[in-house]
Amino acid sequence: MTRTTHEVRRARAWTTTSLLALLLALFGVLAGTVSATAAEGDPYRISGNVQLDGEPLEGVVLTIDGPGGEQEVETDENGQWRVSVPERNAEYTVTLDESTLPEGIAVVDPEDDSPNEKEVTVGPGGRVTVNFFIGEGQRNVTGFFDQLVQRIIQGLSFGLMLALAAIGLSLVYGTTGISNFAHGEMVTFGAIAGLFLVGPASLALPWWLGFPIAVVLSAALGLVLDMILWRPLRRRRVGVVQLMIVSIGLSLALRYTFQLFISGGTLQLPGSSGTKIPLFGVVQLSVIDMVSLAISIVVIIAFALWLTRSRLGKATRAISDNPSLAAASGIDVDAVVRVVWIVAGTLAGLAGILYAYYRPGIKWDMGAQILLLMFAAVVLGGLGTAYGALIGALIVGLLVEVSSLWIPADLKYASALFILIVILLFRPQGILGRRERIG
Repeated sequence: MTRTTHEVRRARAWTTTSLLALLLALFGVLAGTVSATAAEGDPYRISGNVQLDGEPLEGVVLTIDGPGGEQEVETDENGQWRVSVPERNAEYTVTLDESTLPEGIAVVDPEDDSPNEKEVTVGPGGRVTVNFFIGEGQRNVTGFFDQLVQRIIQGLSFGLMLALAAIGLSLVYGTTGISNFAHGEMVTFGAIAGLFLVGPASLALPWWLGFPIAVVLSAALGLVLDMILWRPLRRRRVGVVQLMIVSIGLSLALRYTFQLFISGGTLQLPGSSGTKIPLFGVVQLSVIDMVSLAISIVVIIAFALWLTRSRLGKATRAISDNPSLAAASGIDVDAVVRVVWIVAGTLAGLAGILYAYYRPGIKWDMGAQILLLMFAAVVLGGLGTAYGALIGALIVGLLVEVSSLWIPADLKYASALFILIVILLFRPQGILGRRERIG
């Protein structure tokens, strides 16, 4: 016997309520665990090295003065030191106490009257390094070509991570017409869920178990948002502009909910400060960097196979090209769109975890910081085409990293947006326009 319409609606309502309750429960636990971690330390950092002829000096005292008061720190056995500071875009004075240096040794710099004292500014990235190299050791100078190769590798890593998020954003736009400004918060959710599951102050699950669960929770978030918000609005035939405004409101609501639970600090996933391994030339990557690259490539290849060879993938492409014709051909548009939201949530959650290692760190607005770059990748590649989003993201990632060789690092995101404008002046439909769409 077939189920009545009333029973089906009750079952769907129960499923939606259960999923929403699960997500709310997750944030409830976060309030008691992750937020406590955020209160333990300040979010920004000044660090550095003290070396004598290339050898580390242990026990050297440095004083850091600025907003938040004066702090004192000693170098460890590797000659390294670091302190947390409360403000960014602020100036700090780092002073090395020469009385703690080995006898007969002093900081000497003919170009500086006070070589043991340095003024630094903690920029928007929240990190700054101050090194003191003492003695007559030779200064290591990295050539332009070596720097370019290093930036290209970093740009590819950033571009692949950005592609994971941009592909989901492009799929949603192609199948529903929604410019989802809350997609950045879906990225942030994945990182926070990963911290809750793997972080030492929370459940402390092994990473091979916790991170997949975080990705599943991100997929559940995409499903819940479609069931309780986007599908009812689609059925009421709400206009595209209104849907965009709703997404902006959802973005703000989620963003400040995250801030409520994890505060305004920067939290770190386990292993985020891994040692860099020399590969070739000056290129150095940590194990996590290499794993992130491999995961991004494997997931993108798997997604491409799903999009081009599976029935659901082909149906997704058909709806993206012409929803009315796809519906007339017998495709269940609502079911496919639901799958698209699940896929978008999955990719966004994975991108959030990888981005938390790339930054490094988790902040309540980390997804919003790269939202414009995601939109730039989608528009640059061609609206609604998944492969275009991949190509656009790789271009944006390379431009962001390579451009920092010539312009200040604080402006590197602006360079990608500038190139976007230039390219669209000559090719308004993007690199893979509708006529060339393959995904």
